Amino acid sequence: MFERHPGGERALIVQLDLGEGALAERLEEVRLLADSAGASVCATIEGRRKFPDSATYAGKGKVLEIADAVTAHQADVVIFNHALSPAQERNLEREVHCRVIDRTSLILDIFAQRAQSSDGKLQVELAQLDHLATRLVRGWTHLERQKGGIGLRGPGETQLETDRRLLGKRVKRLRERLRQLERQRGVQSRSRLRGDVPAVSLVGYTNAGKSTLFNALTHADSYAADQLFATLDTTSRRLWLGEAGHVVISDTVGFIRDLPHELVAAFRATLEATSRADLLLHVVDSASPTHEEQMAEVEKVLAEIGARDAPRIVVYNKLDLTELPPAVERDEYGKITRIRLSARRGDGLDLLRGALAELALEKRGCGDRPGTEDVPSVPTGTGSPP
Repeated sequence: MFERHPGGERALIVQLDLGEGALAERLEEVRLLADSAGASVCATIEGRRKFPDSATYAGKGKVLEIADAVTAHQADVVIFNHALSPAQERNLEREVHCRVIDRTSLILDIFAQRAQSSDGKLQVELAQLDHLATRLVRGWTHLERQKGGIGLRGPGETQLETDRRLLGKRVKRLRERLRQLERQRGVQSRSRLRGDVPAVSLVGYTNAGKSTLFNALTHADSYAADQLFATLDTTSRRLWLGEAGHVVISDTVGFIRDLPHELVAAFRATLEATSRADLLLHVVDSASPTHEEQMAEVEKVLAEIGARDAPRIVVYNKLDLTELPPAVERDEYGKITRIRLSARRGDGLDLLRGALAELALEKRGCGDRPGTEDVPSVPTGTGSPP
């Protein structure tokens, strides 16, 4: 017998090379996602195709290999690190005799486990139901059972139609509740603007160290861990900057490549608050060999939520892993564009506080920038971190 992961499932991962590049990084990322979901990866199946098979995504030969691996490793679930159609999932499950999920379902499961606030739980549930709506052909009936069933079924209505009707009602209620929360956030935002307090949002790829930086700046106790999507719920704190006054800094959900559209849509109200911030701190894991690709993925999501042109400073975090000194970079107009620091060790936090103080003084109409002398600088440019 195989030893089962405590409280988890034995997962078999499938990763196909479709010519997208960064295969090793994609494979490592899905392993981390599976671990974050509480699964134990028992085996990995790799392969290469020019394009996905319309019926099973992987093709007949590869599906047989997956089925054999499921039996050999006693897998509980097969995780495709790709987006599968409902038909492909059904066909695969019939062939491999095991539950099959795709990357979207895996990420949704992690979000469902991590959401703590009522707002976050509503957004995750809405994303899950949007994803579920295309897969009801499986005959899932959990919604009907939760509602009691008897007396709810219409004349001549099939179980599938009942589930769709109940799901539609639940989605409608969730959207209305989220609209109410969005209006409340709008009132809070206008109140903040009247108080002339700058708003700063931390954004970045998941596991870049946003929560660690947030805690280091604000002395908060937000959950921070070396895992993907450790933070889902937005947390805001006031940060005192001496003569510059206060700024409000917010820790937000991390982004990831191929972020499910259902999640972007469900979290749109939260993410759009990011686009209204006075400044975005784009936190980057400078020790990651794929940090440039991660930055590009973050920019894609920011563009999707209307934050493409939001003012930002790129914060190259984890310099303790690169052994580089703290530094700051300014553009030709004297504005800070990049900062290199270590949130875990605290090196360079003074540079970031100085940058935030400049923002606060500028918003209040003060002219001179504090702390511009004796600040270590790095050359300007748009490539890799210095």
